[in-house]
Amino acid sequence: MSITDNYKTIKASIPEDITLVVVSKTHTPEKITEVYNAGARIFGENKVQELINKQPLLPKDIEWHLIGHLQSNKVKYIAPFISMIHSIDSLKLLKEVNAQALKNNRTIKCLLQIHIATEETKFGLNFKEAESIITSDELKNLQNINIVGLMGMATNTKDEKQIAKEFSSLKHFFDTLKNHSSHNIQFTTLSMGMSSDYLLAIKNGSNLIRVGSAILGNR
Repeated sequence: MSITDNYKTIKASIPEDITLVVVSKTHTPEKITEVYNAGARIFGENKVQELINKQPLLPKDIEWHLIGHLQSNKVKYIAPFISMIHSIDSLKLLKEVNAQALKNNRTIKCLLQIHIATEETKFGLNFKEAESIITSDELKNLQNINIVGLMGMATNTKDEKQIAKEFSSLKHFFDTLKNHSSHNIQFTTLSMGMSSDYLLAIKNGSNLIRVGSAILGNR
């Protein structure tokens, strides 16, 4: 099937209230434009350099999400336009996002990345670390960020029971944090699920999925 057909098939397979982020990392602006023309408006990139190279070449109404690991010294490059950062894994990074958002007179939506997989190579906070950020006095002073939820990546395995267990644990944690609403915390978004497991993620409470290869093909 074509990229357009792939996108329409994915959209038809998910409920209307599920947000679909098209993961466009390593794909050309031409391919991204094809998905854009099919109706996609939210795209996710893993690397800052690739994102800032593509962003000027593509339509201005695209909502860009940074879904890969982010270093503090690179926040300044995406702060002028980024819509959401999925990969917040420290209070230090959150402070830098706030500082750069302030310089650009913006508020940037953020997700705390939670480590739920068995692989040690994946980034993310554990539950205790995430809760300590949410309840910290320092967070109250950050006026230019908005923590809107959590992101997690399941173990890379074909064992669906294992994947479902990890997704379910993150959904339970997400629900426990909903009570911490404040001026810069509104838990509305749970980002779980990629091309291989997005339907399982939705069954376990995800309302934002990140799909790349199932739409744009293998890189």
